[in-house]
Amino acid sequence: MSEEASGVVKKFLYINRKAPYGTVYALESLEVVLIAAAFDQDVSLAFFDDGVYQIAKGMDTKAIGQKNFSPTYKALGDYDINKIYVSKESLDARGLSKDDLMDLKYEDEDDDWAEKDSIHIVNSEELADLMDSQDVILSF
Repeated sequence: MSEEASGVVKKFLYINRKAPYGTVYALESLEVVLIAAAFDQDVSLAFFDDGVYQIAKGMDTKAIGQKNFSPTYKALGDYDINKIYVSKESLDARGLSKDDLMDLKYEDEDDDWAEKDSIHIVNSEELADLMDSQDVILSF
């Protein structure tokens, strides 16, 4: 029996390692993530290396002449994407903290629609465990 017929939902982890602008990787990842979520897949995102800049506060793309797609990350909670993992080591290496990241939230239907943080800061060991628990990993 196919996975579709059996109702099995695979766990997808999308790894974001590139800076948000200058290449297509960040925007392509965001588009693929939203499509997967629209098809009720179990979606998680991980940001490390320069990928942590993708969800940094205050992106201003006027000087580079590109459209700022960063506000789209705020819609992730509406697509039930609430497992966003950020590498502590990558933040530390860039002099960033959780306070430098966008305030990404979701409404927890199991907790009377309480608004909760989607971002989880993890160390490299926790990130390795997360990767180990996934069915599919896509790196951008």
